[in-house]
Amino acid sequence: MEISRPSWDEYFMAIAHKVKDRSTCLSRQTGSLLIKDKRIISTGYNGTPTGLLHCNEGGCPRCGERIKGLIESGKDLDKCTCCHAEENTIVQAALHGISTKDTILYTTNAPCTQCAKMVINAGIKKVVTDESYPDTLGLELLKNAKIEVFTIKLKTF
Repeated sequence: MEISRPSWDEYFMAIAHKVKDRSTCLSRQTGSLLIKDKRIISTGYNGTPTGLLHCNEGGCPRCGERIKGLIESGKDLDKCTCCHAEENTIVQAALHGISTKDTILYTTNAPCTQCAKMVINAGIKKVVTDESYPDTLGLELLKNAKIEVFTIKLKTF
């Protein structure tokens, strides 16, 4: 009997998409996870820092401007009070004393420049993404750091 079973990449990307459901960002929900030896070691989604008002509660003025069309996607990130999903995933691993060296990052959006720098310095060896992001410098940095990056598109199982 044959069953439809996702590949490891499809499996972990589907989980990253589920993780993004926790995001309160009004502009773009993103989820990510770190994998070591086919095991999840950390997850994260984008949103304001712990204990602060969530985006949907007014915690990030940029989100409000973004949904009104006053700011383009990927622009004025210095006005954003949110942490990105990749950032939260790496920080959660650090908070709990878990090494990120030689892990694989699954993220629903390609990393921005700042997150790409964190990925490089965290020793992550591979990035799997599902959607592009307007900030292309992040992908260029990952390429220059010889970090494998590839995109998968999920199919329904």
